[in-house]
Amino acid sequence: MKNILNYLTAKSAKILTQSLISLRALRFVFACLAVTLASCNEKKAEEAQEEEKETTEVALTESQYKTVGIETGIVEDRNLNKVIKANGYTTVPPQNSAEVSTLIGGTVKDIFVLEGTYVNKGKVLATIQNLEVIEMQEDYQSAVANVEFLQLEYNRQKTLSEENVNPRKTFQEVKAKLAAERARAQAAKNKLDALHVNTKGATSVVPIVSPINGFVGKINIAKGAFANTGVSLFEVVDNSQMHLDLNVYEKDLGSISVGQVIDFVLTNQSNKSIKGKIFGINKSFSNESKTVAVHARIDPADAKGLIPGMYVSANINITNATVPALPKDAVVRNADKYFVFVQEEGHAEEKHEHKAGEKEEAHEEEIHFKAVEVIPGTTDLGFTEVKFVDKIDSQSKIVTKGAFYLLSAMKGGGEHSH
Repeated sequence: MKNILNYLTAKSAKILTQSLISLRALRFVFACLAVTLASCNEKKAEEAQEEEKETTEVALTESQYKTVGIETGIVEDRNLNKVIKANGYTTVPPQNSAEVSTLIGGTVKDIFVLEGTYVNKGKVLATIQNLEVIEMQEDYQSAVANVEFLQLEYNRQKTLSEENVNPRKTFQEVKAKLAAERARAQAAKNKLDALHVNTKGATSVVPIVSPINGFVGKINIAKGAFANTGVSLFEVVDNSQMHLDLNVYEKDLGSISVGQVIDFVLTNQSNKSIKGKIFGINKSFSNESKTVAVHARIDPADAKGLIPGMYVSANINITNATVPALPKDAVVRNADKYFVFVQEEGHAEEKHEHKAGEKEEAHEEEIHFKAVEVIPGTTDLGFTEVKFVDKIDSQSKIVTKGAFYLLSAMKGGGEHSH
């Protein structure tokens, strides 16, 4: 019996010992897994940082640096002529454009001009016929004849009244009739003058005349057609006082003033720059786009060949200002952002590991550059105003030549391979 007890005690101790060993082994496995996971996370974080670094940095060997012709410089304070860009169109003052119509309807008899013809003020553009004009002439001539008769009667009645031969009432009646006929004659004459019809004779022809000097634009009538009143028959435009209507946004209004010089080009003919000068600024918004019309006069010598309605792109020259600037080739665009490349200092020569027995090769020192985001401003005289999104050292070396090559290298995979 004692032997059996001893056996069971030894067996239990052995099982307990094995359980403790298994528990310790399990704990060791879990510890190893935790260390492995932590290492993987650290490795992934390092890879992410390295990937991010590669997308904003690029490195060149000294030979590549010389071949590309990289040049560096520092940000300089430059006196740049700031400009505000605006779009608009050519136009003429209201008094230099006319829509010619008729005061009386009629059938078009003759047309004497073509589109593009230059005409002087008073030039007959066309004629129309209306029989009512003959009645107007008759009314005028009848009124004039009555005035002549009543004038004689007035003089006679005045003499008789002064001698107390006739009652004064008779004289007053003749005086009133004379005044009425004079008014009727003047009204008939005013109608004929407005129609540019002679008061003498009897004609049914009404001339359509140009109210200004200028070029005939659209012709909206045809021979034999009926011309209605209030309908434009001809368009005449005087281009000698051509000016621009530019649309300037609300945020730029504070910088605009009368007298500023502008440079503009025709949107569809950008090979020639023309100058103008601001002479007026509207005091209300033109439309829902929150723009204000700015008017600029064009020199008559430069206005030749321009016609109303031509679209233009203009630069309004604002007063000079001293701003931080770089040569315009230093600023490159990537997607919707702008960058410059800053040369990074303190990069030691790269170290390369070699296997045992492998012959060690000479490796060139690398020059590293980092893309730094900027906000470009005015460009003038080959320099562009720059504002850095993140502040950098004022003495940092910035690539002024070869920035586009660095951008291509960065987008193509970052650092070179060995």
